[in-house]
Amino acid sequence: MQDKLLFIFEGASSEKEIMTSVTNHFTFNSSLVQCVFDADIYQLYKLISADEDLDTFTIIKNRFNNKNILDGYTRKDFAEIYLFFDYDGHDTFANDDSISDLLRIFNQETETGKLFISYPMVEAIKHLGEHVDFKNLKVKCKENIRYKKIAGEIAPHHLQALKRFTRVAWCEILNEHLRKMNFIVNDNFVLPVEYTSQDVIFQNQLDKYINIDETVAVLSSFPIFLFDYYGFEKTSNFINDNNN
Repeated sequence: MQDKLLFIFEGASSEKEIMTSVTNHFTFNSSLVQCVFDADIYQLYKLISADEDLDTFTIIKNRFNNKNILDGYTRKDFAEIYLFFDYDGHDTFANDDSISDLLRIFNQETETGKLFISYPMVEAIKHLGEHVDFKNLKVKCKENIRYKKIAGEIAPHHLQALKRFTRVAWCEILNEHLRKMNFIVNDNFVLPVEYTSQDVIFQNQLDKYINIDETVAVLSSFPIFLFDYYGFEKTSNFINDNNN
């Protein structure tokens, strides 16, 4: 019986720390299983493009780190699959066409899985603060700017420990990143009422940032995933309840 959710992370540290906090503050209708691909998004594309018949579950189960985690499971055990990767535009194998292809392949959580991308990387989730103009915040994406260090130095104290985000911190994260998503796509820095797909976000990143000056608008994938999963009403209630 399909009663589980499979979460696939690019790395083993930051993403899992964030999910530790997510599961402390948000409930899911199914039990969660968490795995790590342990390579960047362009390595995922290399595997997929080499064998069109290779399914997501088989790819992940065959990764060394996941053999024990997924032992005894089959694809039929999972109702939904979610993947979380970084844009990593400075990677040696970085290719925007590859990202577009992957977003077309991984666009349905009940089938191949749904891919969520952080720009430029997972640490975008904490790149907030009193002195940060988050609406207009963008960073160079085609060169190694040591973004993890930049975000870590700017982030306020309550956003430093990823796995210990409070409900108030999540309210801030959701409010800022969802408004930023809406600004990227619709030029309107307000809380969106409808979910925007990952391919549309990426196309706007290309048109308004990447192809203009080789930057990306800083944006985390996790608030967008939560908005997709819970919808506008529950997400806005969470934000408003913690603002009152």
